[in-house]
Amino acid sequence: QVQLVESGGGSVQPGGSLRLSCAASGSIFSISAMGWYRQAPGTQRELVASITRRGRTNYTDSVKGRFTISRDNAKNTVNLQMNSLKPEDTAVYYCNIHPPASRYWGQGIQVTVSS
Repeated sequence: QVQLVESGGGSVQPGGSLRLSCAASGSIFSISAMGWYRQAPGTQRELVASITRRGRTNYTDSVKGRFTISRDNAKNTVNLQMNSLKPEDTAVYYCNIHPPASRYWGQGIQVTVSS
């Protein structure tokens, strides 16, 4: 059974940085593109960044130049380095395959950017 476990969230002031990690169990990681998603209160979940198995990345416009997604296929992990954080980045962040599969949604991890 595949599980995706997010870690590394927290609270930070505007302009600060956080690094999120997602550990994947099971074989799905090695054959899938992966994505980081987020959902702020009152909004729909959105794709923040994705990375193919070979490392091709894509970002939503609002995080380009600030966020970096990476993956370690040997360790079955996908990371999201978030720099220059803004209050509008506040959300619950999730990792999933890309495109996402409902059965792989976890609890997510809270990221709060506030002064």
